[in-house]
Parts: sequence; structure tokens; C-alpha cells
Amino acid sequence: MAIEQKDVLFTLVKSLSKSEKRQFKLYVGRLGGNTEANFISLFNLLDKVTAFDDDLILKKTNIKKQQISNTKAHLYKQILVSLRLNPVHQNVRSQIREQFDFAAILYSKGLYKQSLKILDKAKELSLINGENNLAYEIVEFEKVIESQYITRSLSNRAGALSAQAKELSLKNSRTSKLSNLSLQLYSLLLKEGYVKNDEDSQKVHAYFEKRLPKYQLSELGFREKLFLYKAYLWHSLILQDFVLSFKYAQKWVDLFEENPEMKKQNPVFFLKGVNYLLESLYLIKHKTKFNKVLENLNSDIQNENISLNDNTKTLTFLYYSQNKLNLYFLEGRFHKGIRFITKLLEEIKSYETKIDAHHIMVFYYKIACMYFGAGKNEECIFYLEKIINNKDLKMREDLLCFSRVLNLVAHYDAGLDFDIDKLIISTYKFLIKMNDLHEVQRKMISFLKSLSVIYPQDLRKAFVKLHEELSEFENHPYEKRSFLYLDILSWLESKIQNVPVEIIIKQKAQKLMK
Repeated sequence: MAIEQKDVLFTLVKSLSKSEKRQFKLYVGRLGGNTEANFISLFNLLDKVTAFDDDLILKKTNIKKQQISNTKAHLYKQILVSLRLNPVHQNVRSQIREQFDFAAILYSKGLYKQSLKILDKAKELSLINGENNLAYEIVEFEKVIESQYITRSLSNRAGALSAQAKELSLKNSRTSKLSNLSLQLYSLLLKEGYVKNDEDSQKVHAYFEKRLPKYQLSELGFREKLFLYKAYLWHSLILQDFVLSFKYAQKWVDLFEENPEMKKQNPVFFLKGVNYLLESLYLIKHKTKFNKVLENLNSDIQNENISLNDNTKTLTFLYYSQNKLNLYFLEGRFHKGIRFITKLLEEIKSYETKIDAHHIMVFYYKIACMYFGAGKNEECIFYLEKIINNKDLKMREDLLCFSRVLNLVAHYDAGLDFDIDKLIISTYKFLIKMNDLHEVQRKMISFLKSLSVIYPQDLRKAFVKLHEELSEFENHPYEKRSFLYLDILSWLESKIQNVPVEIIIKQKAQKLMK
């Protein structure tokens, strides 16, 4: 998920921890001649500076201009080799691959029985940990050895290997189909968000059913179940069936609870499952369970129950922070959320090279909503404009649309309505272009446009009328998505009752807890 904006070698060097740098120097220093090598000089330079170019390399080292490219490539490779040897980066997959390499070396030396013995142990390790692709490679290698050399007296050896290869091939094929379906649905969710009408819903459902392979749940292994639950989760989220999305997110997390060793082998998948469980609970407003799951996640992070590396540290920051914001939304504690945002913005800056632009913009939208809920509309507008003015942004179209709708409302609330007609027109055109103009948005824009001709004494009646009209869509299968991004009903109620929107949302949260 990292976004590399600088030279890849420079980024790699700067990502190294102190222990990784120490190991690298020990690794390259194993031969005395390396201490003065060009790539060591380059490493020491990059380790010290905060920015560099080729001119600095020429000035600070003995590397000639024509040597720079090769030296950088060599250093990059040596760092990766050193990291590969680091116990921190060792896992079951690397152990299996190492054993496979050992077996290949023994095979090339004609030590066939030794090679098969290592392969047998590596295969067992692969099957125990659900690494069926690696297990299939091992079986294929065993078949090569068995087909060329008489190594065993068991007459059924060839048949057993063939049957095992066939079974693993079927499992891998099914896993591949499920993972492809999961990825394609996830991509659709990121790009377009939720379905907008019956036609969209039917298309998504038909797409899902056509690509879902036939299966018996009792026959599925860990990875097959994982991708199956993921596919069902994305499917239900796109269809806005949030109760069903909670069901499959819970199955995803339960799969790891039933196989705790997989948390260490696949920490990223586990973290993503917890994140989507939290998102589903947020969408169905189940605050009690949401709070419990979030507390458990925080406990796992603090106690390092999850394998922590640069990638998982980034994900734990991302998922915990986003869901902490969601907790403030559920509770209606916007001013307390703003205090959390101050620290959050500093952390976002420290992770900015490792978090993609989409997730940063999601943070900005949530931050804008927090300021809006606290009645700080100018700050809300500031963060919305970061999204609106980002022309290169590739993120969910529905978030882009609702950023503009919220921007309109915040301008009105802030009293910045001197140019609001132009803003209304540009928002309307954008929604039309995105094919995302729904009844809730249409009524909102029409209402804001009519404000200039409504007498002050009639304003409350206008708010009441709009609230009655929009309330009809609160449980609509497609229009309800508008209220997921912007709690416009609570905003209208705050206008009608002449109290801050934070008080309205807090009252609703308390009722849900009873």
C-alpha cells in the first residue's frame, strides 16, 4: 500500500530500522574488501542525508558518473538479500521456499533421497499452513525426481503423487477463482461505492453468481474460506445489506480465531477482517459491540499480539484511527473528536509515504465531518477543498460527490452564501456528470437554492418541510446511502430545534444504547 514518491533506493534505505542497518553492515562486512566498496560508500551517504541527487554522490564519494546506476542497483540488491536473512522477516512461506531451494541443490548434486526427504517435510509444513500453491510446486518437483530415478520401492508412489497433485490443483483453482472474485468486487466498491438503483443491484448480483465457483463448505480449507467470506462481504456492502456484511465480516474474523496461528502467518488479512467488522458495526450503529471490537484491536496492538512490521504498523494506525473517528461519530462527541484530530494529523504526516492518496482523502472527509458536527464550518470547508481540488484523485465516486454536497451545506451554515449560487450550479453539474444525482441530493440542492427567496420567519417551516420529505428516504434501499455520508436529518433537526447538531446526535446515540 506504500506510495513511493522518491528514488526507490533512497526510500528503501530510509525505511531501515537501526537493527536492520546494523545487520546490513555486518552482512557486507563479512569480507574485508567490502568495507571500501562503492556501494558501502553510497549506503553511508544515503543513511546520513535527508535528500540527494547524482551530483551529491559524485561530490561525496569516489563513485564515477558512469558507475552510479550499477552501484545503486547493486546496493539495492544487497539490502534486500540482507533483509531476507533477517529473522524478523522470516515466516512459514520463506522457510518453505528455503527448504525447496535446499532440495533443488541436493537434486542437482545427485542426492535424490536427501532431496525427497526435505521436500516431504516442506510439503507437510505447506499443507498444515494452507500454503497449497507451494505444496503443489513441491509435489511437481517430487514427480520430476520420481519419474527420472528409481528411488523407492513403493509401487503406488506415482499414483499417490498424481492424486495429490490433482487435489491441490483443484484447490488452487478454486482459491484463485474466489480471490479473483473478491478482488474484482473490492475494486468495484472502491471505484463506485454502493449500488444506486435496481438495475445496478441486478448487475452486481448476476456478476457475483456467475463467477462464484461451486463448493461444499466442509471441503474448503482456510484460504478458500477466507476469500469466500471476503467475496460475500464486498457483495453485501455494495448492495447496502449491512446486516449481511456484518455476518460475513464476523465469519472472516472467526476464521482467524479458530486458527490463531494464522494471525501470525497472515496478519494483514486478520487486520483487514477486523477493520471491516468494525465498519459493518458502524453502518448498523451497533455501538456496544463496535466499542468492544475496537478495544480488542487496541489491546492487540499495544500487547503486540499481531506480528508488527512496517506494513502492519501502517495498517494498525490506519484502521484504529479511522474507527476511532467512527466511534466519535456514533457517540456524537464531535468536540472530543477534534482533540483526537490534532494528534491524528501529525501521525498522518509521519505515515504519508506509506498511505495511499485514497485513504488520506477518506481521513480528510471524516475530519471535515467532525468539524461540521462541532459547528466549525470553515475548518470543515478547508478539508473538503483538499478533496474537491485534487484533480488527480482516484477514489470512490460517492465520496467525491458527497464532499461537494457537504461543502454546500457547510458554506450555508458558515454564512458564506454570497457566491452560493455558483457553488450550487457547479455541484449540480458534477453530480450529473458522475451520474449520482439522487432524490435526497436533488431536494437538498433545490432547498439551498430556494433559501434566497424564503423570508426569515418562514425558514423554520421550510426546514420542517424538507425534513418530512427526506425522512421518507431514510430506509429506502438505495437513497439511504446519502445518510451514511452526511447526517442531514440531524442537521435539519438542529435547525428546527435551534440547538447544535452535536446535541441532536448525542440524544440519538443515547436512545440507541437503551
